[in-house]
Amino acid sequence: MTGPATVSAARRRWQLLRTDPDRDAGSAALWLAVVMVALLAFAGLVLDGGTALAARGQAADVAQQAARAGADALSPNAVFGGGGAAGLGAQETAANTAARNVLAAAGVTGTVQVSAASVTVTATATKRTAILSAVGINQVSGTASATAVPLLGTTTAGG
Repeated sequence: MTGPATVSAARRRWQLLRTDPDRDAGSAALWLAVVMVALLAFAGLVLDGGTALAARGQAADVAQQAARAGADALSPNAVFGGGGAAGLGAQETAANTAARNVLAAAGVTGTVQVSAASVTVTATATKRTAILSAVGINQVSGTASATAVPLLGTTTAGG
């Protein structure tokens, strides 16, 4: 039935909806909830993303320190005596221990590889998240590697 009464009733309902001040009730709260979730997600990415970068920086710093400590623990005779890797013996253990002590003192995990010509350390630093833990991401980590070459009587590898 689409007579004049039905059309006028539809017009009245349309006018009521257009002029009713309560027709938007709750829409601002919904919009605010959506915006707050988005802002919280961005804050988590910024803050905890910075935490991940800091973990990577700490891993790089500790890897360099540990590699240098390991290279310093190698004796000049074992390194430059011409014995190669077979001549390292106890020196390899000392270099490995020195590098692992640096890793442990910094509170990071890692691996140490000692050869006659270098000490390579791979470090992994882990940090807790502040905001992303709300969605189940409780920690972020950074990994870095560094290699140190034992030097004798000089501060540059070429000189």
